[in-house]
Amino acid sequence: MLYCAAPLPVHGGIEGIAPLNNIEIAQRATMRRISDIARERLGIPEESLEAFGRYKAKISLEYIKSLEDRPDGRLILVTAISPTPAGEGKTTTTVGLGDALNHIGKKAIICLREPALGPVFGMKGGAAGGGYSQVVPMEDINLHFTGDFSAIGLANNLLAALIDNHIYHGNELGFDVRRIAWRRVLDMNDRALRAITVGLGGPANGYPRQDGFDIVVASEVMAIFCLSTSLNDLKERLGSIVVGYTRAQQPIRARDLHAHGAMTVLLQQALAPNLVQTLENNPAFIHGGPFANIAHGCNSVIATRTALKLADYVVTEAGFGADLGAEKFVDIKCRKAGLRPAAAVIVATVRALKYHGGVEMAAMGQENIAAVEKGVANLARHIENVRERYGIPCVVAINHRAEDTDAEVRAVVERTAHLGVKVILARHFAQGGRGAVDVAHEVVRLCDSASAFKFVYEESATLWEKMHSIATRIYGAADISASNSVRAQIQQLQEAGYGHYPVCVAKTQYSFSTDPHLRGAPSGHIVDVREVRLAAGAQFVVMICGDIMTMPGLPRVPSANAIDVDANGKVVGLF
Repeated sequence: MLYCAAPLPVHGGIEGIAPLNNIEIAQRATMRRISDIARERLGIPEESLEAFGRYKAKISLEYIKSLEDRPDGRLILVTAISPTPAGEGKTTTTVGLGDALNHIGKKAIICLREPALGPVFGMKGGAAGGGYSQVVPMEDINLHFTGDFSAIGLANNLLAALIDNHIYHGNELGFDVRRIAWRRVLDMNDRALRAITVGLGGPANGYPRQDGFDIVVASEVMAIFCLSTSLNDLKERLGSIVVGYTRAQQPIRARDLHAHGAMTVLLQQALAPNLVQTLENNPAFIHGGPFANIAHGCNSVIATRTALKLADYVVTEAGFGADLGAEKFVDIKCRKAGLRPAAAVIVATVRALKYHGGVEMAAMGQENIAAVEKGVANLARHIENVRERYGIPCVVAINHRAEDTDAEVRAVVERTAHLGVKVILARHFAQGGRGAVDVAHEVVRLCDSASAFKFVYEESATLWEKMHSIATRIYGAADISASNSVRAQIQQLQEAGYGHYPVCVAKTQYSFSTDPHLRGAPSGHIVDVREVRLAAGAQFVVMICGDIMTMPGLPRVPSANAIDVDANGKVVGLF
């Protein structure tokens, strides 16, 4: 059965008046002082806030510690089907659902990741939601915000500088310069920096060696930052980072360089969660930002745990589809932080279903029932994974777009009727929280139902077995493969005592396979592990599959080309 909120007036509804874009809606928002929202909505005293202007603040770690004895609220995961290159509105749905829960009288907080500048200036533009389901101040959140990403990049690159400095001054630890595992980072897509040579220019500049850059959101420091539960935990994890190896292949850690103390100092202020608001003046935590196709794709554990102490319902998202972000949310974040989601929302769009049914992006505006019906196979597998593999009760939210036809929406409902999951048409993009009240009511019902939350694999399984379980049980693959050298590396990590770590798969977000062009719900394919990386501080092992890059490049026409500031100092073209 299809559930749909009653239509409400939306922007651009008056003939002859152009609809507002996202940034114009955000810039017309009536924001409240963040200290008022903190005090009135969450009971946080002003002295426990560190304000960044009127509308942004960090919540002190001391205050967060005082909440430990409070009971937890219900945790709701927002995930999605395999997205198109333009994205399907998972963040928008998270914001809309949070507003909707507050609209129906529930005390709710949303928890999101901070946007990375690579996508902001690259393919997708801003990442603070869209339409009337946004977090604000939108420009600040999408750009420098409270400086968290800068601190993470500086901490990462301080460690890189200390490695080269140590080698320059005699290499007492015995680094094998061929086996330095630590790379530099930059919060921008820049393919020219994927592989570089450092130390050129003579003896005063150090020893030449091969190096490279990752994007900040792919850094192990980012993963550590988001998985740490306290300042002491952060420092311990930073010290455990394996930065390289000796000629005898013995690991050298950040603590061996005495780097973790200074790194913690750089991150101390950033570790406090950021509090902002939605367009409807509801509280929102935005903290941390690891990518889900090359990292674990969830906001910080500290922000999520804090929100659970302050609200009855906490809505959070995990990046990309339920095969990537949701799997890592379950097997990495929930496993390590002891979290248990009560319900999940799977975001789908008619556009994405047509895409998985074989339609190219240029033809998305044309009605195509056959393609929608074919593309539902992708949605069905995600539903199966969330319900059967993760054991989380779920609802499907169709993020409504203006070009969707009634016949296409009916096709989705009819093709999913046998799956036993409600499909709800949500209009939060155009109507804000009121457009998602039916989703909110269903989520509340699901939170009160029985659940059987579970992991995809046991902690005792080997690293190879864990990767095999993810590939076969979640991706529908027949098997996994790897070169002899990669298999040997995995075996070495297993024997070195890292076998109990979870696996973090880095692969394309556009397909269940490692081929971004293989849409729908492919099965029987082979998932090849191209590279393996140890993240000893984050306490997981990264399996890099297919052609995925840890330093993305910019598209032919990057979003940066449209971003500007007008004569009055107002940002335009951000999203």
